[in-house]
Amino acid sequence: MNFVQATVLGIVQGLTEFLPISSSAHLLIVPRLLDWKDPGAAFTAVIQLGTMLAVLIYFWRDIVRITVTWFRSLFNPDLRHHLDARMGWYVGLGTIPVSVAGLAFNSAIEGPARNLWINASSLIVMGLVLLIAEWAARQKREIGDLNMRDGLIIGGFQCLALIPGSSRSGSTITGGLFLGYTREAAARYSFLLSIPAVVLSGLFELRKVGEGNLPIAGTAVATVVSFVVGYASIAWLLKFLVRHSTLVFVYYRVALGGILIGLLAAGAIAAT
Repeated sequence: MNFVQATVLGIVQGLTEFLPISSSAHLLIVPRLLDWKDPGAAFTAVIQLGTMLAVLIYFWRDIVRITVTWFRSLFNPDLRHHLDARMGWYVGLGTIPVSVAGLAFNSAIEGPARNLWINASSLIVMGLVLLIAEWAARQKREIGDLNMRDGLIIGGFQCLALIPGSSRSGSTITGGLFLGYTREAAARYSFLLSIPAVVLSGLFELRKVGEGNLPIAGTAVATVVSFVVGYASIAWLLKFLVRHSTLVFVYYRVALGGILIGLLAAGAIAAT
C-alpha cells in the first residue's frame, strides 16, 4: 500500500463512516474498481479508530458528562434517573449484541462476507429498509425520550452492520426512525452507540498492524486522514438531517448496488 492508496482509503473511510451508505462496502469497492489489493477487514477495523477519535472529540462534552454522571449514579440513587446516567447504561448494554455477534461471526466477516455480490445486495436491501423507515417515521421523539427498551432495540439493529454493505450508522438510524425518533436524535445516539463497538473492534485488530495487508505507515496515514475527513462529516451530517430526509442516501445505495450487480454480471469486476 503506497501513500496515495492510503490517503484515498482514509478519505473514503472518513466520508462514508457516518453517512448511511456503508464505509466497509466502499473500502472494498474502491480498491476493486481501481485494481488495488483488497486492504482486508482488519485494515477497515483499524482505520475506523480515526473516525472514532473524531466522534470522541466532536462529542467530548457529552461523553464526559455521560461518563461522570453514570459513574456518580452508581453511588447516588438520586442520579439514576438522570438522562446522562441512563444514556451510559443504554450505550453500554446496547453494545453487547454487536460485540457478541462480531466475535461469533468474525471468521465469516473477514472471509466469505467480503464478496461484492453480498455487498451489492446489502446496499440495495438495507437502502430499501431505510426508505420504509422514512415512510413510517413519526419523528416526534427526541434523545431525551430514549429508554432502555429502545436503546437495546437500536443496539440490535447495530448487529446488521456486520453484514457488509449494511452500514453501522444506516442500521442504527433506521432503528431509531422505526421507533419514532427524529433523524438528528437517531443519528446522535447512533454516533454514541458506535464508540464502544468500533473502538473494541479496532483495538482487537490493531495487533495485526505490520503484518500482511496492514503496513504500519499506510495504516497510520489512512487513520489520520480518516480522522480529519470524518470530523467534518459528522458536523455536516447532523446539520443535514435537521432539514433533510435520508432519501438521497437511499437513492445512492440502490444506484451503487445496481451498478455493482451490473458490473459483476458482465464480468467487468470480480466478486472476490
